[in-house]
Amino acid sequence: MTTLGEHLITLLTKYGVDTVFGIPGVHTVELYRGLETSTIRHITPRHEQGAGFMADGYARMTGKPGVCLVISGPGLSNIATAMLQARADSIPMLVLSAVNATGHYDSGRGYLHEMPDQRGFAGEAALFSRTIQTPQELPEALARAFAIFSSARPGPVHLEIPLNVMTEIVEPDALKSYPLPSSPAIDPISLGDLAQRCSQARKPVILAGGGVSPVARDDLRQLAEKLDAPVITTINGRRLMAPDHPLHVPFSPSLEEVRALVDDADLVLAFGTEMGRTDYDMYDTGRSVDPAFLARVDIDPQMLCRSIRPDLPITGDAARAIARLNDDVQQTAPSNDGAGRAKATRTKAWAVQPASYQQNIGLLEQIRALVPETVFVGDSTQLTYAGNMGFAPDTSGGWFNSATGFGTLGYALGAALGAKAATPSHHVLCMMGDGGIQFTLGELGVAIDHDLPITILVWDNAGYGEIKSYMVNRQIKPEGVNLTPPDFVKLAESYGFDTEQVTDMDSLPDAIKKVADRNRPALIHYRVSRS
Repeated sequence: MTTLGEHLITLLTKYGVDTVFGIPGVHTVELYRGLETSTIRHITPRHEQGAGFMADGYARMTGKPGVCLVISGPGLSNIATAMLQARADSIPMLVLSAVNATGHYDSGRGYLHEMPDQRGFAGEAALFSRTIQTPQELPEALARAFAIFSSARPGPVHLEIPLNVMTEIVEPDALKSYPLPSSPAIDPISLGDLAQRCSQARKPVILAGGGVSPVARDDLRQLAEKLDAPVITTINGRRLMAPDHPLHVPFSPSLEEVRALVDDADLVLAFGTEMGRTDYDMYDTGRSVDPAFLARVDIDPQMLCRSIRPDLPITGDAARAIARLNDDVQQTAPSNDGAGRAKATRTKAWAVQPASYQQNIGLLEQIRALVPETVFVGDSTQLTYAGNMGFAPDTSGGWFNSATGFGTLGYALGAALGAKAATPSHHVLCMMGDGGIQFTLGELGVAIDHDLPITILVWDNAGYGEIKSYMVNRQIKPEGVNLTPPDFVKLAESYGFDTEQVTDMDSLPDAIKKVADRNRPALIHYRVSRS
């Protein structure tokens, strides 16, 4: 005989959950009862928002949902920002919260952590939110969540359990997990039509987004080589192609030079990309790419009706579609000049980058060369902005950040810790500004508590430098952008971090290499030249 709280942990284990992120409280301790005898690792952040960001980073590296345990009321409201970031980037996340006992929640009587319509609040951020009213509802609700994670467009899901329901006794065999459905079958007629068009195209281009699973890397490369087609990767798709592959164009499709390549194509294959504005029109010009023929493959049929209208919409998993096309498309003669078109686009896109962006992209490339398989996790900061315009990691690492989409500050530290928890063998570089890291400084302790040796690069330009420049450029007197920072080095050392102080950008790659070799939590403070 076990409680429902204990059985929840058993069910999570059956779904392959090996890590949860959370801060225990009096309203969630019953969910912790089963952790002791489980194989699940618990990681404790300093703030529930940090738990959500850690779950996000973990999910991006594993493809599995990041799971969070949070208390009712403030625990759920604190994690809402992270849920919205995950929803914007289609990241699978399961948020399990308490709620007051049946008859107490939504009462307005002022019970501890009570909030008006907690489920409704969570439902604004989650794909769906459900209250588990009886033990028998839990397996079905979890199955619905994991069905979305495995076979639909993912995002955050919220389940809340009333305090009295958590402690109900259930028979172990009474609550069983459900088998998960497969992803939607791809229409063979549409795919056959696309294969035929591929064989006839003479200027094809591929757009690859974050919805393409990394397991499709080899298939994507092979398809591109068969078609002799340049591959433009979005910010969340940068690790899908090797950075030095002659067909790879790791530059933002918001750039006119990259748009021109797409517009000139006679066939564009868009796999797993929302074709959203922060990737395709970040300068808000009001226009985006306009190819002669656009085929879009997306697991979410609703997404095929948003943003840019396709000539051929195909619902299905992007990775499976790429694999099927590889089987159906015959090797074409290398007459499409794919490498030449890709090289010309890279050259033009590089030439229009500001000198500071060229310098920063060059810095990222040096780090990639010195520390292979680095996972680059960024916040809204100058180094990240530059990398989003034209940098790709090696295919074993990763590149993701919060500078687009929902665009929250304070993301990178938690996400980097989650990424490290997911892939201990990778070096994880967390890139944050002095303003952004002050949102989440407390999470430094998590690296020590749980032996997560990440490298944090603090890009210190004495405040919100990008916003200050924007205000000046718009002839607005800068206000609220100059910050009094702590001594980042002393603060990190007080937690037990190794530290480096750098004032010369040329010294940064070697400093990062040095701390990466130590394999310990490290913080590098780079004071940007005030000129």
